[in-house]
Amino acid sequence: MAKILEAHNRLFKNIFVCKNCSAKIRASPIKILEGKVKCRKCKKRAFRPLRKK
Repeated sequence: MAKILEAHNRLFKNIFVCKNCSAKIRASPIKILEGKVKCRKCKKRAFRPLRKK
């Protein structure tokens, strides 16, 4: 099946997962690297990119 670019961007672009509580956050990668984004649940600043299956 062909991949639809719009759907791929909506599902995976700018989405990060908290390493502590696994909450999903949508934010700019630059802000994640600078440490400006906090998790809504646990207030930590450790994130990883969403894993593509």
